[in-house]
Amino acid sequence: MRYSVEHQPELQRFRIVQQGEEALLEYQLLGDSVDFWRTYVPDALRNQGIAEQLVRHGLSWAQQQQLGVQASCWYVQKFL
Repeated sequence: MRYSVEHQPELQRFRIVQQGEEALLEYQLLGDSVDFWRTYVPDALRNQGIAEQLVRHGLSWAQQQQLGVQASCWYVQKFL
C-alpha cells in the first residue's frame, strides 16, 4: 500500500500519518550531504512497509537535491 509522505523541511523529517499515529524518518543536513539518523514507526503501524516507503522517499529526495547520503540509522543503511 502507498501512503502519503509529508516532507517537513523545517523539522528535517519525513512523516506518514495513519490511524492517528505518526511514523518518521528524521535527518540532519550536513553541508552538501544529509544524514538519515532515525526511523520510527509506532507498534500499531509496523509490518506494513511504512518505514521502507519513508526511506525510499527520503533517498529519492536526497538524490533530487544532489546531496551525498549518510545513514546513522541502521535501517536506512540497509538501502545503501
